This record gives sequence, C-alpha cells and structure tokens, in this order.
Amino acid sequence: MNFKLSILTFCLFLSGFSFAQKGGKYKLWYDKPAKQWVEALPIGNGRLAAMIFGDPSQEKLQLNESSFWSGGPSRNDNPDGPKVLDSIRYYLFNGNYKRAQILADKGLTARTLHGSAFQNIGDFTLDFKNINDVKNYYRELDIEKAITTTTFTANGINFKREVFASIPDNVIVIKLSSDKKYALSFTANFNSELKKNIKAIDSNTLQIDGLSSTLDGVQGQVKFNTLAKFINKGGKTEVSQNGISVSNADEVTILISIATNFTDYKTLNTDEVLKSKKYIEASENKNFNTLFKNHLASYQKYFKRVDLDLGNSEASKNPTDVRIKNFATHYDPQLVSIYYQFGRYLMISSSQPNGQPANLQGIWNNSNKPAWDSKYTININTEMNYWPAEKTNLSEMHEPLIQMIKDLSVTGKETAKTIYKSRGWVAHHNTDIWRITGVVDFANAGMWPMGGAWLSQHLWEKYLYSGDKNYLKSIYPTLKSATQFYEDFLVEEPIHKWLVVSPSISPENIPNGHQGSALAAGNTMDNQLTFDLFTKTKKAAEILNIDSDKIQIWDEIISKLPPMKIGKYGQLQEWAEDWDNPKDNHRHVSHLYGLFPSNQINPFTTPELLDASKTVLLHRGDVSTGWSMGWKVNLWAKLLDGNHANKLIKDQLTLVEKDGWGNKGGTYPNLFDAHPPFQIDGNFGCTSGITEMLLQTQNGFIDILPALPDEWKNGKISGLKTYGDFEISIVWENNKAKHITIKSNLGGNCRVRIPNEMELSGKTKLKKAEGKNPNLFFGTPEIKKAMISSEAKLNPVEIKESVMYDFPTEAGKTYILRMK
Repeated sequence: MNFKLSILTFCLFLSGFSFAQKGGKYKLWYDKPAKQWVEALPIGNGRLAAMIFGDPSQEKLQLNESSFWSGGPSRNDNPDGPKVLDSIRYYLFNGNYKRAQILADKGLTARTLHGSAFQNIGDFTLDFKNINDVKNYYRELDIEKAITTTTFTANGINFKREVFASIPDNVIVIKLSSDKKYALSFTANFNSELKKNIKAIDSNTLQIDGLSSTLDGVQGQVKFNTLAKFINKGGKTEVSQNGISVSNADEVTILISIATNFTDYKTLNTDEVLKSKKYIEASENKNFNTLFKNHLASYQKYFKRVDLDLGNSEASKNPTDVRIKNFATHYDPQLVSIYYQFGRYLMISSSQPNGQPANLQGIWNNSNKPAWDSKYTININTEMNYWPAEKTNLSEMHEPLIQMIKDLSVTGKETAKTIYKSRGWVAHHNTDIWRITGVVDFANAGMWPMGGAWLSQHLWEKYLYSGDKNYLKSIYPTLKSATQFYEDFLVEEPIHKWLVVSPSISPENIPNGHQGSALAAGNTMDNQLTFDLFTKTKKAAEILNIDSDKIQIWDEIISKLPPMKIGKYGQLQEWAEDWDNPKDNHRHVSHLYGLFPSNQINPFTTPELLDASKTVLLHRGDVSTGWSMGWKVNLWAKLLDGNHANKLIKDQLTLVEKDGWGNKGGTYPNLFDAHPPFQIDGNFGCTSGITEMLLQTQNGFIDILPALPDEWKNGKISGLKTYGDFEISIVWENNKAKHITIKSNLGGNCRVRIPNEMELSGKTKLKKAEGKNPNLFFGTPEIKKAMISSEAKLNPVEIKESVMYDFPTEAGKTYILRMK
C-alpha cells in the first residue's frame, strides 16, 4: 500500500471530505469536464432540472422548469373544417390524393398557432479563482442516489462538488467543499436570453426573473423567478458587479429555487416570486446532510423497486463514453443494466405526480427554439415515454400523462366540434402545455386525428396493472368521450363498406407514387387504434356494469372495422391498398402498433400476421433514428427474437459524439438518446424493450424470459410488474429460469410460460395450463382474420419449447418457483 496515499485518505476521512469512488454498478462517470450539452449530466425532480458540466474553473448548471413554455393559454382549431371535410373524403375515395392534401392544408390545418415551445430558464455559473494545475479529474452521475459529483485536485488542494434536485424540498442543492480551509473563492451569476432583471437581493441571495417568448403570434405570458441562496461556512459573501462573490470559504451550500406564474393549462395567476421564495425559506435551515437524506428517501422508494444484473466485465473499468464507443465490439453487459436503469432514472426525474408529463426532451432543454419545440408528439413519442412506467414499477410516474389526457379530453371537445362537427374529443399528432388539439404543421404530418385514441390506451393499461375500479371509474368518461368522436367521424368506404378513419395519414410516411400526398383513408394503424379504443372502452363499461346500450352500438361498429391485410411482398400492409415499398426504410413503423404496444398480433394466435410484421421490420432495416431503434427493440422482443433485439440495443448504444441533426441515431456521451438531435423517447423505449425481452404480459399469460439473448446467459431482475398486479423477480442460469418469485397483490389465477420445467414451493401445485386464462386481466383480443394477397409468401413461425403452468394465488401472498 502507498503509505503517503493512506495517510492522505485518513486525513480526508477525519476532515469529512472524501472523493467519490470511481465507477460503480449504477454510475455514469468521466475523466474530463463536459464541453457540450450532450456530455453534461442531468438531474431533475419532475419540476426542476439542471445539466451539470463539471468544469473546474467555471461550473455551469443549465436550468429548466417544467411549466416554462412560450406563449400562453391558446387554441388552434381551424373553423373552416366543416366546409372542406366532405370534399376531402370525396377526393380520397376517388384517388385524387393531392387535391385532398391541398384542401386539408387550407381548411383543416391550423392557420397560425402550431404549438408552443418548452423553454430554457438559463444558466447558473460559478467562476472560481486560481484553479490551476488540475489533476485527478473525475465526475459522475450516481443514478442509484440521483446525485452528481465532481472531484479534482488543483494547486495541491482537493475539491468536491455535489449537486442533486430534491423532490421533497423542491430545490436544487449544490455543495462545494475542499480538504483545505479558506480554499473556496468564486463569483456566481445567472444568465438567460429571456431575462428581465438580475439582481442581488442581499449578500447571500441572487435573483433572476424573466418572461417566456412569443411564438406563432401568441404573446409570451409565462413569468419565471429564480433564486440562488448561498450558505457558507467560513469566509464571506458580498454583492459584486458580476453577481455574488464568495471569498475564502471552507464549504458552501447553494439552494436554487425556480417558479413560474403557471397554475394550469388555462390559468396563469400563481405568484412566481412568492412561490420561489417559499421553497428557499422552507429549505435554508436544513443542512446538506438533512436535505440529501430527504432527497434519497424520496427518490429511492421508486428507484430501488427494480434491480437488473446482467453480469460484469473488464469494460466497466472505462469511462462511460468509452464504454459506449466500444460497446459493439466489447462484451459489456453492465452497460445494458446501466442504460436500462438510466431510463427509469430519467422517468423519476422528469415525471412526478401533480406535475407535467415528460415532453420530447423530458425536462432538459438548453434552447428557446428547440427541435420540434420540445413539445408532446403524440403519434408515437409521448406514448413511448411512458411505455416503461407500469411494467418497471413506476406507476406514480404515469400520473402526469393520465392527467394530461384528461385535460385533452376537455380541450379536444372544442376541436371535435369546431373542425369536424363531431361529439366527443379528438387530438391530432401534437400538443403542448396549453393542451392544443388542432392540426399542426401541415397535412402530410399533422392530419392524423388519432392522438386521442392512442393516448387513451394508457388509461386502460394503467387499470390492467392495478385492478383499481375506482381509478377505472374516474377515467371511463374520457374513454367514452373518445369513442364518441369516432362514432361520428368514422365513414363508410365505398368498396367493402367498412367503417374507416378519413382523412388521415400513416404517421409521417408518404406512400410510393401517391402524388406526394400522405393523406389516405383506412390506414392500418388507424384501424388498429380504433379497434383497441372501442373494445377496451366496451370492456370498461362491462366491468363497471354501465352503458349497456352503448355496448350494443360499439359492437356493431367493431364488426364493421377493416381487417388487417398482408400484401404481395408478404408484408403487413401500412395502408388499405398494397402501396408498400420493400425499399422503404422510414423511421416510423406505425402499422406495427398492432404488434407492440398493442397485442392484436402475437406468435400464438396470429402467426401469419406475426410473420408479415417481421417482413416489415426486415424491409425497414435496423439502423434508424434513436427512438425508432428503441421501438424496434420492443418489436423484435414481441417476435420472440432476443438476439435481434439485442442487436438493436447495440445499434442504439452507438456513440454519437456531437449534437446536431441526422437520420442515424445512437447514444450521446451522457447516455441521452440521439435522434439526432436529442429526444428522450429512445431512452424510455429501450428500457421498455429490455423489459419485454425478460418479461411479457400481453398474450394472455405471464411470459418469463420470452426473448432472452444468447449473450445474456446468466442474470437476474427483480420488481417487474404485470397485468393483474403481479410482481415478478427472475434469476436465470445458462439461459434457463432457475428461480422465480411472484407476489400476487390482487389474487387470482397465475398463468406463466417458462422456458423450462419448474416446481412450486409449498403445498400449492402447478398444473399444465389449458383453455382460456380465467384471470380476466389477461384477456386477449378477437380480431378478424387477415386478408392475404395471393402473391404473398409467408413463413412458418417457430416458437421455442416451453411449459405453461396455472396455479391459484391469494392477495398479498408470495410464491416461489424453482428449477426442477
């Protein structure tokens, strides 16, 4: 042992100062400061967020607050919709797609407002004096504790910086320390493009306030107030020309509070100054250790519910950016575990009860004109954000999305009435904090009246995981109103007399040789979504024993919906006509919604459609935008092909070193998903996909290790949730289940599919499963038989050998299965 090093370590211990331990199971770590935003490390508490750069000489925290958006309460419905709707449908049914598009752009698309932008509060900077000769540099994000730490040695002095965003105390907390007295001297200040005033209230408090920007003619109306409170041990603080200066301190704690005047999507009457001040006053008398203890308890009650261990390797000794760069060629299973849990970390940090849902960038954004306004793209991206919520045991994080859907069911009623003269509520492919529901951008992207139908699936999914009938009763009116819109909006197509959605698009894709128009009628995804909405709303009515008259109406509509079609290339058709191009590698695979996240297509009851779905994925290819690859991990898992799903994870974990625009996605050095640019949905999509590789719940039973890759030979995962509120933990060896723990929170039959034979501990016996699962949470849809082109060549679906067991459970009891 190095004697001098041990003496130094002992002295640091006595002083209360210690360096972070390099690396760890759930740590992102680096040996250099962040030079660009996608290298900085994210923290958040669902309302406040910061990106920490870790520069020894000038520390920077880029700040966000979830309600700070451009504009103000607003609507974007085009009143000319009723004048053009019938004509658009006429042109679509008669093959004049371009004319239909032109009319939709004129009469259905919003005239001006195309959505507001999530905005950047600004930067908080700390300029340090006399930081020279930097050595031993290290920074990390510990996602198990939700704290960033930066350590380094300068001028022979060891420095340490710790930052976290507290959920219970609603402030960002910074602690600066060193192993030498009087060593901390710096000047602190704010900077923001949207600032109005920056001033020191006193020698310990710095304030900045500002106003959101104007966009699409809607005046900026969101005010923000940000405070930084300095609490120092030793030294002094004073007001300086450049902010607040701290001189010769031993230790400094800084509390940052941010508030806006936002009350709800229609009201801006909160006193942002009073609110911001309140959080500081409630926190300033608590020491750092107390604040951190409160933070840790609040965060870990969510995070520690699930643990994943895929093993370790020599690669874990490298910094995280190096591990990403080498991932495709170096065996590094622990990086997958970190990436998986990073998705859960981001969800806890960006989506808390009573707050806003995670937007296109979660809660982290350094621009006032971010890509796609960093709003809510509800033709895939917002939904993908919440795919992991229930299954990875973060049900509370789902609540902001559920509330937004309820809000949209109010604003969307006006849109349905104004644009379409329909009852119920509708949303298109984008919304924002003001809950707009009209058509945005242009018809080829925005003329998709299915946003409400897709979002409504989350209402039902949350019930399936919890079994809470009071919750189901609370969301039933929203489901019913969504179906009411399609009762009025569905129109009979002229050939088969099926009821179809028209006009619409298959999100963001234009059929080959279609006059440059994306508009069509009866697109596959629309049919799938409509089927799910009506069947699930009907099921909810049956459970609640209400609306028997509506059930009859819905049954009739369901019977008139189109079947899925398999085209001449053996592919699941994207459109009503066989327009698919096998060379199309478009990022959206919208017609595979029926495979995932829906369960209309599965290996056990619809093998032809499953093979046709696989053909679509082979045509589209693997490498795409980051979020698209995240979706494909889930899709290949549902195809029961774990090796291909794992290949997509490797594609996803391809290092993208610089932020910017492009079509080839991957992962940034800080593990953010690269579309590029940054979109958070790819992170959440991959976390969901890894879960689907290890546990599935949608095909009428609990499927254990359904898509386990060969590489993941040994491992364990604990705390996952399934339909019917079962909690599952699995240990596997040599690609076989060794030990399964199942906690039944509701009771009822437990049906499990397992790769190998097992036995149940105790007196209860396993029996081979037969017939339909009597547990009603595991119902599967009865869909129409697919129409198959005479030119299609289909392949048989191979399913690996497995065993299926049933056993009864009681609420609150735990059951253990062991390998025979």
